[in-house]
Amino acid sequence: MKIPSLCLALLFSAFAATAQTEPGKPLPERPDKNGWIQLFDGKTLSGWSAVDPGEWEVKDGVLIGKGKVSHLFSPNTYTNLEFKAEVRTKPNSNSGMYFRAQRGSGWPNGYEAQVNNSYPDPQKTGSLYNFHKITESPARDNEWWTQHVVAIGNRIIVKVNDKIVTDYVDEKNTYKSGHLAFQQHDPGSYVEYRNVMVKRLPGDEKEALKEAQKDIPELK
Repeated sequence: MKIPSLCLALLFSAFAATAQTEPGKPLPERPDKNGWIQLFDGKTLSGWSAVDPGEWEVKDGVLIGKGKVSHLFSPNTYTNLEFKAEVRTKPNSNSGMYFRAQRGSGWPNGYEAQVNNSYPDPQKTGSLYNFHKITESPARDNEWWTQHVVAIGNRIIVKVNDKIVTDYVDEKNTYKSGHLAFQQHDPGSYVEYRNVMVKRLPGDEKEALKEAQKDIPELK
């Protein structure tokens, strides 16, 4: 029986949405000589998944988030880590780089390094959301900038471009381990990420700090 083209399109859309919501399976990790792992192959979302499907895509090596509220979760989980990416937003966009996050619908439980240069939310880029607030963004829309997160035990560092803007100790040790995730906050937001990388740090906090100092020498 010949299926009308409209039905085929609807079936394909349903399949794509279902595939996107399925949990990603843990992927083999291939660190470079410095321990960094590339998280996207530049073409696909292989292994990554969203419980609330959004309009995520990878194009020309760039991860693009747009459309309705959605969070894109990594297939693997991390404890002590470094997590960095180059970011570019359009005006009035809101996003975030989550780590030690629990996969789920709605707003994830986990730490969020804020990505917000001009959206009305007073917690701007570089904030550790709801823990350490920055009220003036150290980055600008429409240009590429780098956000680099370090999590060692209950100490969280966020570096934007060449400056550490957050160095916070969470006395409650709220989130200990979990996924990485990217946020698409609302239909008015548009965000791009590229050169997305993670590095696993040793479980021993002193050794983890020594390893992180290779990338951020000013850490004490």
